[in-house]
Amino acid sequence: MQLYLDCPCTSFPRSFARDYKETYRYPPPSTVYGFLLSLVGEVEMDKHRGVKLAIGIIGDDPPISRILRKQRHHKFSKTHLGTYPTGKFSKPNHHELLTDLQAVVRIDSSEEAGTVKLADRVAIALSTPAQITRFGGLSLGESWAMINGVRAYREIDGPIRWLIKDNRGLISLPIWIDRQTTQGTFQRFSQSEEFCPDCWVTIPKPAAAPDAKKGKRSPRKS
Repeated sequence: MQLYLDCPCTSFPRSFARDYKETYRYPPPSTVYGFLLSLVGEVEMDKHRGVKLAIGIIGDDPPISRILRKQRHHKFSKTHLGTYPTGKFSKPNHHELLTDLQAVVRIDSSEEAGTVKLADRVAIALSTPAQITRFGGLSLGESWAMINGVRAYREIDGPIRWLIKDNRGLISLPIWIDRQTTQGTFQRFSQSEEFCPDCWVTIPKPAAAPDAKKGKRSPRKS
């Protein structure tokens, strides 16, 4: 399955970005995975781990715009009790945006463990959307970055530049973020005009739980 995504304005904040909100230049696999879950109305992040994704860009790299925005900056305290005057607790910050992003996503669910595959659910969502239940806007990136549309890719959309795994590549993107530890799993990429097996990125499967029996010691005999 190959999808075409049209997103007029978005941002993929880098993991180390703080006051100056830098963005990744390309959609990270972790973000695309979250987008697909939102598309089918799935709220459990681990539901389709093991799926393989390939990400490509149509046309030139989307330009980066830098805007100045007002950001509230405070910590909750008993002194203010939730009241934070704008003049004291707001400050200007820079934010990078990507505009006119046209992306292609290819999905392979052959290695998923579940009986209901993500690729099948996406196909249902596109063909008969009345069969799915979801809420909120459909965004690629942050919640405000809603897309114009998603559909099957067509040849007339233009040639695709695929992200290909390359340990010496200059493009570093997160493929999974652990919500409990906030630790990220990253992969380096370069670009390729042709699709190949190295374009596939696997969303890591959950680690197997340790066997409780191995940790037990047998009681000593007196």
